[in-house]
Amino acid sequence: MHSLFYDRARDIDDALALIAQPGARFIGGGTNLLDLYKSGVDIPERIVDITRLPLAAIAALPDGGLSIGALASNTAAANHPEVRMRYPMLAEALLAGASAQLRNMATVGGNLMQRTRCFYFVDAAFPRCNKRVPGSGCGAKDGINRQHAILGASDACIAVNPSDMAVALAALDATVVVKSKEDERRIPIDDFHRLPGDEPQRDTTLEPGELIVAVELPPSPFAANSHYLKLRDRASYAFALVSVAAALELDEGVAKTVRIVLGGVAHKPWRAREAEAQLTGKPLSDDALNAAAAAALAGARGYGYNDFKIELAQRAIVRALRTAGERA
Repeated sequence: MHSLFYDRARDIDDALALIAQPGARFIGGGTNLLDLYKSGVDIPERIVDITRLPLAAIAALPDGGLSIGALASNTAAANHPEVRMRYPMLAEALLAGASAQLRNMATVGGNLMQRTRCFYFVDAAFPRCNKRVPGSGCGAKDGINRQHAILGASDACIAVNPSDMAVALAALDATVVVKSKEDERRIPIDDFHRLPGDEPQRDTTLEPGELIVAVELPPSPFAANSHYLKLRDRASYAFALVSVAAALELDEGVAKTVRIVLGGVAHKPWRAREAEAQLTGKPLSDDALNAAAAAALAGARGYGYNDFKIELAQRAIVRALRTAGERA
């Protein structure tokens, strides 16, 4: 039987001291870590319970933005009046994820840290997974890869990031605030998650001993004119085949500012900058929308079972932008 030590952090300093011990993991809602522990994928020596830390507040920032504490539940964040009014795309993304029971337990910080649901990673019976056992190979590349990446993948890994929330945060230019024993740093959301490269076992740019304390959203001229579209095999409790976070600032029908971020297609939320540039300065005509969607998927590559995702993503971009345009 595996011995597992449990500590409850009294405050942030105590949490940072406890996490420095070998084999320690933070635990908030536990909706992902406990699954991985039970399946033998991630076996910590010690868990550090941070649920009593004062990190659940959602509050306005002096610059007009919004701070969401790392321990705010997904339900609390999705239903907060300021989120629903000023950042509706984020509320839509949060409510599209998992079930109501899981949203009640899951935290904003934990959502950012959740690991891929690639079959070859979450089932320890599969011997080949570079993310779980570096150097063992990628079983998905020539296996059942319907759910897998079409953008940003590498020979080492074609898994996708499962978060809905992170896709919306990427479109909103969010910042992740983290603390360590030495200092506090602020990580732009686009730099928080990694592409797999040769180290797919590293999901984020967090350093050992760092704790997410908040996510900050800047004031935005386009956040209210947005839409989160999630396409999946069933209407509830399923991860995205493709998702799109789209936001627009329009000036007399012409796109002045554009944000397009894809989910379910890469190891991290995929910011479609080529598509944004293609659409900026143009009206939302069918030709302009289709050209932007084509630009977003220009470098896409399927692996057999997931080839359909390329066309699906293009259609999803057009649909999400049309909905965002109607709101604008």
